[in-house]
Amino acid sequence: MELGVHLPLADLGEGLPTGPELRTYAAAAVELGFTAVAANDHLVWRTPWLDGLTALAVVSGHTADARLVTSVALPVIRHPVVLAKALASLATLAQGPVVAGLGAGSSREDHQLVGVPFEQRWARFDEAFRVVRALIAGEAVAEGHFYSSTEARLEPVTGAVSVWSASWGSPVRLRTLAREADGWVASAYNTDPIRFRATRAELDTHLRAAGRDPTVFGDLVATTWLYVTDDPAAAHHMVEDLLAPLLRRDAEGLAAHLPIGSVEHCASVLSEYAAAGAGAVLLWPLRDPLGQLEVVAERVRPLVAG
Repeated sequence: MELGVHLPLADLGEGLPTGPELRTYAAAAVELGFTAVAANDHLVWRTPWLDGLTALAVVSGHTADARLVTSVALPVIRHPVVLAKALASLATLAQGPVVAGLGAGSSREDHQLVGVPFEQRWARFDEAFRVVRALIAGEAVAEGHFYSSTEARLEPVTGAVSVWSASWGSPVRLRTLAREADGWVASAYNTDPIRFRATRAELDTHLRAAGRDPTVFGDLVATTWLYVTDDPAAAHHMVEDLLAPLLRRDAEGLAAHLPIGSVEHCASVLSEYAAAGAGAVLLWPLRDPLGQLEVVAERVRPLVAG
């Protein structure tokens, strides 16, 4: 199982990073052996948040051949043609491959800001996904309900881009992404290793039904909030006082299946994902981002089975 990192785009109590800080973080992550650098996508959230695509472009010259990942970008919010253009440009600038992870978005506020009814997000997403995929492949866009057909093509993409789809595991979403996507993006705070294994098995069934080979269909677990500490009170504070209110999730559930706590606990969580068959886990440090990556590389990763 590979380990990747999220760019620390949200202000989680230490302010927003500068461009030089992001470049230093990304370069250090690659030097430490992390194989992917990812950015999430929100217009607004419960705390200040930098634009994910812009941040990936800022670090793209400092990540060697690591994968750049959108985890996930929102074609309904950004418009699929605009997003496809940005992804094509990122792939041209990047030294390594780009994983264009796409999702419908879970923020009602984001949709309201751009005048898109939140209730339409899935219908719009299914159509927008096909538009992005067509344009990235250099194909024309078919006529749809929300987006018009066009014979216009984007400039040829000179880098490697695969288009993945996010899902929390509903049967409808799994069937759709098995037919149309290149890979699956799971959410670490909406699953756990046991559920991940079961969902991946269901996805494999849909892939075989669609005539596709599950062994070449990638997956990753995104937004895996991380904080390695030998101080139980510090770990409790991160979950109870910071993460649970931000995510509006149950603190006990988060503490059980996120790598927040001792070296042994964090290694155990990651080992469980490896045993469940996860292809990659993307880590997002809650504090001291660079220091946390160093701790993972030096103390946690050697204990991770798989």
